[in-house]
Amino acid sequence: MRHGFPAGRAVYAVAPALAAVLAHIGPAATWLPELRRRRFPGLAGRGSPGHVALTFDDGPDPASTPRFLDVLDGLGVRATFFVLGENAARHPALTRELVRRGHELAVHGWTHDRPWWPSPARDARELRRAVRVVAEVSGSDPRWYRPPYGILTSGRWAAARRAGLRPVLWTAWGKDWRHDATPASVRATVAADLRGGGTILLHDTDHASAPGSWRAALGALPDIVRDCREAGLAVGPLGEHGTDGAPVTSAAAVTGVRPGAAGATGTASFRSPAPG
Repeated sequence: MRHGFPAGRAVYAVAPALAAVLAHIGPAATWLPELRRRRFPGLAGRGSPGHVALTFDDGPDPASTPRFLDVLDGLGVRATFFVLGENAARHPALTRELVRRGHELAVHGWTHDRPWWPSPARDARELRRAVRVVAEVSGSDPRWYRPPYGILTSGRWAAARRAGLRPVLWTAWGKDWRHDATPASVRATVAADLRGGGTILLHDTDHASAPGSWRAALGALPDIVRDCREAGLAVGPLGEHGTDGAPVTSAAAVTGVRPGAAGATGTASFRSPAPG
C-alpha cells in the first residue's frame, strides 16, 4: 500500500490536466467522416437534395485564386471561399474581387494551425480578428466557419458560437493537397463520396499543401461541375444550399447530447468516369 500511494497520488495530480485536454480535443472526433454523416449532417454540410455546395479553403492567393475565378466564371458557378484572415488582410483587393464576382466569403481562421493545446482566449481572439477582416472587406458579416484541417476543438466551437458563425465541414473532398494529386484523381475522389445535398471541399491555393497542388483542383473543376449537372444537381455556394437546420452549437453534443434536426439529406449521386 505504501509503495502504491505515491503512484496513486500522481494519478490524481495529473487527472485534471488530462480531463482538460480530453475536453479540448474531444469534439475533433467530428473530423471522422462516418460519424459526421450519421450524427451531425448539418456540420457535414448536408443541404437540399438537388444542390451541391462548392467550397474552397486556404486562400486567397494571387498566384492561383484568380485562375479559379476565371474558370468559375466560365462555368457560370458561384462558390463559398473559406479564407484565412491573414491572407485576406495581405491581399484585400483580391478578397474584394471574390465578392465582386459573386462568391460568398466564409472564415477559415486567422492562420492555418493545428490547435492541439487548449487556448480558448487565443481561439476567440484570432477568430474575432478573422471575422472582422472578412466583414470589412465583404461589407457583410460572414455566416460560416471551417477550422483548419477540419479540427473543431471545444475552444473553437465556443469561439465560433460567440462570433455568430456556423461550423460547416464537408461531405466530399478531392485530396487535392497531395503532391501526387492529378485532375483525374481529384475528380474521382470527389465522386466517390458526393451525393445530392453534399458539400465539396477543394483548395484554391497551395498555402498549406504540396507546392503546385492547386493545379490538380483547377484541372478537375470543370469535370466535377459537369458531373454534378449531368446528375441533375445544381452547384453553388453554401448560402444557396438549404442548410437551414439547427446548427450544432455545443461541443457537448459530440459526446452524447442529441443535436436538433439538421438539413435535408439527399440521395442523388453521380459516377465519375475518371479512374480511381
